[in-house]
Amino acid sequence: MAHEYPSSYSLLSRLIVTPCFFIFLLSPLSSISSFHVIFTSATAATIAISKVEQDQEALALLTWKVSLDNQTQVLFSSWLRRNSCHHWFGVACHRSGSVSDLNLQNCGLRGTLQNLKFSSLPNLLTLNLSNNSLHGTIPTNIGNISKLITILDFGYNHFTGVIPEQLGFLTSLSFLSLASNNFRGSIFPFIGNLKNITILHLYENELSGSIPQEIGLLRSLNHLKLEINNLTGPIPHSISNLRNLTILYLHTNELSGSIPQEIRLLRSLNDLQLGINNLSGPIPPSIGNLKNLTTLILHTNKLSGSIPKEIGLLRSLNYLALSFNNLIGPIPPSIGNLRNLTTLYLVENKLSGSIPREIGLVMVSYSVVALVLNISREIPKVVVESEEATKTEEENNKKAEKVINALLISLFGDVKFGENGKLVISVDGNVAHLDKQSGNFESENEGLKSIPVDPKCCEANPSICVLAPSLRLLPPGK
Repeated sequence: MAHEYPSSYSLLSRLIVTPCFFIFLLSPLSSISSFHVIFTSATAATIAISKVEQDQEALALLTWKVSLDNQTQVLFSSWLRRNSCHHWFGVACHRSGSVSDLNLQNCGLRGTLQNLKFSSLPNLLTLNLSNNSLHGTIPTNIGNISKLITILDFGYNHFTGVIPEQLGFLTSLSFLSLASNNFRGSIFPFIGNLKNITILHLYENELSGSIPQEIGLLRSLNHLKLEINNLTGPIPHSISNLRNLTILYLHTNELSGSIPQEIRLLRSLNDLQLGINNLSGPIPPSIGNLKNLTTLILHTNKLSGSIPKEIGLLRSLNYLALSFNNLIGPIPPSIGNLRNLTTLYLVENKLSGSIPREIGLVMVSYSVVALVLNISREIPKVVVESEEATKTEEENNKKAEKVINALLISLFGDVKFGENGKLVISVDGNVAHLDKQSGNFESENEGLKSIPVDPKCCEANPSICVLAPSLRLLPPGK
């Protein structure tokens, strides 16, 4: 069963690239983009190239051009002369006249890489072919490309086959993306050779096998995204070496075992997504060390035990998803420390006890409490599941109403039924009347209707901070 989590997975990061048509707007004098000036300037003094070598570079690109389909070749109308640095579309060069950058992202290219002679591009720094319709395998002679190359982006194409281990020869790489293709097989252990890499994107493929221990050798990594594959086995303990990691996406695989205790060492992390796997065991209390986390997604696993109180140490957290696990025990009151929290998923666990009143202090949005009970903004009801025979809609609505009332009582303690079916809610002398059908509320304290949900407000008058946003929990009835 697929479960949609609107904020995080819909925000799976993709590299935003300049569309091809933008390049046509550049004047001939600006064919070397400003993005790459820093590279060309830094290397110009050390790169010397002969006329013969220039001709070899041009011939390699022209040979590849004619192997692409006819519609694609229209894009390369400027690729005519022997000098590839003479205003060729998508090509930038060092001052010496050698090709430094090949940027053909988002150009609708159709064809393969089989006729691209990589060894004829000895001074290439950037090869960006992302967001096209290239297919086939990556040739093993990719290892013969420039040892100076720092950016290699083949993401969002239709490449197939295995990831060639020859990529491990490109030890100057700082950015490697093979994302959103159809690669299969395992992640090659030679990836541990890429000691300078800061961004590694292999997500949305058909990769299988385990995550190699050698991943822990990539100590410069900032982003590691391996999600939406078929990876199995445990999360390697060597991942604790990646102290510069800010984003770790391993979700939507078949990983098993426990969340390693060593994850506490990744103190730079601000986005950790391990959902939709087969992870088991408890949530390690040491996760409270990750003080920079803004997103923590562990849903749809087999996690057990209680929610550690240390979760309350993650004061920067705004998105927390722990649903669809086997978690037991009460919701820890320390969750009230998460003043930046906007979304909380706890559904489909075996939690017990009452909803802590402290949650009222962290209700900075409708979703924080509503999603605990599966309340939908569009459809004002609670999803009630029972092992009993299917109940009528009327019976389910009555049960849902009891759950909602129980929620309000858990938060405020003093909830009564008033006239015309309205609820009368009192908190420290502040009284409001809530119309459950319309979602509107009335109060003698007019300020409640416009109180901004702000932490400073909470500190000044906690009861108002609890009451005002909570009365906006229920959406209008049908």
